[in-house]
Amino acid sequence: MIRYTVHYIGRVQGVGFRYTCVNIAHRFHVAGYAQNLPDGSVKLVAEGEKSEVLTFIDTITERMSRNIDTEDRTTTEPTNEFGDPASPDTFTIRY
Repeated sequence: MIRYTVHYIGRVQGVGFRYTCVNIAHRFHVAGYAQNLPDGSVKLVAEGEKSEVLTFIDTITERMSRNIDTEDRTTTEPTNEFGDPASPDTFTIRY
């Protein structure tokens, strides 16, 4: 298990970015959230098996590429605060 935190910068608010993340998450065993930040960026936190999380993030980047100027990825140890990545609805939108 691994935890990735990704900051997306660009035209990422007001374009359905977080909802796209949730919809894509349904195809993967990932847990976490997407959240708009006050500076206009979006923060994504995802936990799961490394290959699942990386493919999930790559899919978001590909799908939303025209809206993303930069993305910054960091990894840390998972906290398991979101529950089992294989369970449905463990990836959410935070407000």
